[in-house]
Amino acid sequence: MQRTEHVYEVAEDIIQVQLPLPFALRSVNCYLLRGNNGWTILDSGLNLPAGQAAWQAAFAALNINPGDIQQIMLTHFHPDHYGMAGWLQCLCQEHSPGHTPEVWMSPREAELAHKVWGFRGDQPEPTALFFRACGVPEPLTLAMAEGIALLRSMTRPHPMLHMLTTDARLRIGRRSFVTLHCPGHSDDQIILYDPTDRLVLCGDHILGKISPHIGTWPESEPDPLGRYLASLRTLATLDVRLALPGHGPLINNWPRRLIELEQHHAERLELMRTVAEDGATAYEVCTRVFDVTRLSPHEMRFAIAETLSHLELLVQQGLLQRDSQVTPPRYTRTV
Repeated sequence: MQRTEHVYEVAEDIIQVQLPLPFALRSVNCYLLRGNNGWTILDSGLNLPAGQAAWQAAFAALNINPGDIQQIMLTHFHPDHYGMAGWLQCLCQEHSPGHTPEVWMSPREAELAHKVWGFRGDQPEPTALFFRACGVPEPLTLAMAEGIALLRSMTRPHPMLHMLTTDARLRIGRRSFVTLHCPGHSDDQIILYDPTDRLVLCGDHILGKISPHIGTWPESEPDPLGRYLASLRTLATLDVRLALPGHGPLINNWPRRLIELEQHHAERLELMRTVAEDGATAYEVCTRVFDVTRLSPHEMRFAIAETLSHLELLVQQGLLQRDSQVTPPRYTRTV
């Protein structure tokens, strides 16, 4: 293959394509899996002109005609993974009329994509209502809502979706994978495990350098952090030599990274318990735990949602109590 700066062969028949993002995260890792009769794309990037150019450059470097794309698989509905799937379907149709690669997601993630990215602007913004209820000041709430609206524009056109089940064996490219349900970062993120090669494509569920965001959102199922920590214990049973994440470097020590993530959340839970024990709203806890002076409105959304997931788990554990009789609710030590 013609090597380019952001296109790398990271395992046999698996090419990583790094696509740009307009956030501090800077890029998302997507993957091309070579098959005997074409290619599978895993995750698609955010629909920006720079992202479109990056896919075109990757196809040129690999001598891929977009009509050779057989299918697109999405680990979860977040815009940097879902956002270009519809654009890629259209591109493939342009190069091979009559050919539309199928786009696969888990049913819950497809439901979330429709609910969040298909939201019509003639209704109150759910995110704004949600953050107001957390005690977020109105100017910041409005800025965060504007950011969500901008992200929606970067997920169009929306793809035609097919449903992907968990705990199934799939032939993708030249490999056989097991699909695993991994909640927490999103409600029903799918990761792909190749037991023969001891390789896992882990989306945003496990990242090598940063902790994946685990937050409570208006559309989230209850207790995302509790479900995430439970998933780490399940994933620890896998025999993994190499993990290919959705952001950042490859992961070569799977057991150690799982332990590090569990320890990170244990420390964060203890910090938030201490901060909240004398009484505080979710927003107040957030401003005391994170250096909010350095965070953009986009990043503040994640900080507040992450604060909520930790506070709610502390309530479930009986270490804090939530007073919902006041607005916004306040968290305090358990009496």
